[in-house]
Amino acid sequence: RKLFFDTHALVCLLEENGFTTRQSEVIVSALVEIMNTNLDMIYKDMVTKVQQEIALQQVMSHIGGVKKDMIILEKSEFSALRSENEKIKLELQQIKKQVMDEIIKVRADNKLNLNLEKSRVKELVSFCYFLLETSQHGHAQQDRALTQTDRKIDTEVADLKTMLESHKLDNIKYLAGSVFTCLTVALGFYRLWI
Repeated sequence: RKLFFDTHALVCLLEENGFTTRQSEVIVSALVEIMNTNLDMIYKDMVTKVQQEIALQQVMSHIGGVKKDMIILEKSEFSALRSENEKIKLELQQIKKQVMDEIIKVRADNKLNLNLEKSRVKELVSFCYFLLETSQHGHAQQDRALTQTDRKIDTEVADLKTMLESHKLDNIKYLAGSVFTCLTVALGFYRLWI
């Protein structure tokens, strides 16, 4: 071990200030012992450059392993997200098909009901004409029959209008539900990607 001061010069300095040679040597040896003990304590906490390089290489290898693990996890997560995306796309297509089928059914029902109501109205009109032709006497009865027939026609037309409005509302509900379902699925995809 190297000391960074001249021990002999310190002994001489102490002797010049009134210490004996023996006292000066004991004081210097005590100082050297204290310095050696302090250096031992410092060296215990220090590492050599070689040990530092070895530790750095170990840390770098651990970091490389963690990077590889992260890449593998990222790829597996990405493939899982991709498969989940495909499942959601298929479900969305099925829902879209179901909604379109329901819309077609409602339209067909509406057309059928409308045609039935048209035929009823035509029957009522032809019945009214028949009543007019067969009974020319009794204007009061004819007027009553006509007003009743008009009322029936008006009620039937009003019933048809309300039924059409309810079917329109049902169609709008199905359409709104489909749109909100699509938006929910799209927002889910958006959150998954972000």
